[in-house]
Amino acid sequence: MEPYNEYWIYSGSAKERLWNKSAIGQKFNGNNLLLSSSEVIFCHDHRHLDWPYGNWLNEESNKKPNLINEAIILEALRVPGNKVMLTEKIKPMSEIIFNKKSWGLRWNSNLHPREDQPESEVRWFHSSEYIDMVELLFWTIDVKARNRIAEVLVVDNEQAVVTYNITSENPLGELLSPNDDDIKLISKYDKVEINGGKLYFGYEEWPLEQLGIDYQNGRIIDQITEEYITTNEKDFSENTQVFSDLLERGLHPRTGFKYGTEWRCYDKKIGIDHAPWLIVSPSNKKMNWESACLASRLAAGVNKIWLQPLKIDNIWKYLAIIRPPAKSRWSNPIKK
Repeated sequence: MEPYNEYWIYSGSAKERLWNKSAIGQKFNGNNLLLSSSEVIFCHDHRHLDWPYGNWLNEESNKKPNLINEAIILEALRVPGNKVMLTEKIKPMSEIIFNKKSWGLRWNSNLHPREDQPESEVRWFHSSEYIDMVELLFWTIDVKARNRIAEVLVVDNEQAVVTYNITSENPLGELLSPNDDDIKLISKYDKVEINGGKLYFGYEEWPLEQLGIDYQNGRIIDQITEEYITTNEKDFSENTQVFSDLLERGLHPRTGFKYGTEWRCYDKKIGIDHAPWLIVSPSNKKMNWESACLASRLAAGVNKIWLQPLKIDNIWKYLAIIRPPAKSRWSNPIKK
């Protein structure tokens, strides 16, 4: 192999097979292949190609601190048979359009870049990295606009890889949202202070099932619900703004304490079905991928979708980090 800028030119006998069968590298100067350093590692480990020279891996790793992790990500994607093109090598005038934040494009094993559009756009992160939730949401919306999956792969200090699908969700339910008359009626009921909220009493029939929990002959209202009932909308805290938005969407938010979230949300009357969503506080925006992976795995374990509320242009959007189906969980063969 010969160096070319930040890449490597491979002109050996396997070049046609590497491209035609596996779409490895990029065609360059005729039939030669232009390989990134991570692709060189993959070809050495899985296509029996020699290193460019004896001390190559040590020197490249020294120049590119992310190289080993990138190679591990590439391996996780390619070993199951996916075809991957790294966006850094795709020419600006190419017919393939992608988001500039995307690290790679992925095709299923039965497709090929020369004639098919990619199934997904891919980014990767180390588990210790913090997530820019708003930026991730915008990337996801842009990728989805091209009918592609927004995929994130996360690598940890053990070089284990996990895969997540990122989506912009629009949670909706079948329940009627509260009206002003019902809220005004509730605000006039008698109440006493209790730990964590108020106990309302002295009514014949409680008008809104989505607000509060029955207790004896009264109704326990938590602090967020109390603010929703008694405070002008323009003075709502962020948590109460999200609570109000969920109600407007026809949902029934209940505490998500046992799931480590602010709410679990039902889209039907409680008792008909399980709550499909777990929703965290909007103040939860600063978290690393290690925490996000834990939250998403917990949600998947109880058949729910984990959502992060984000206020964009005065509208609440919901970012989801989802464990994909087992057949689409790309993970590397860890060598110990």
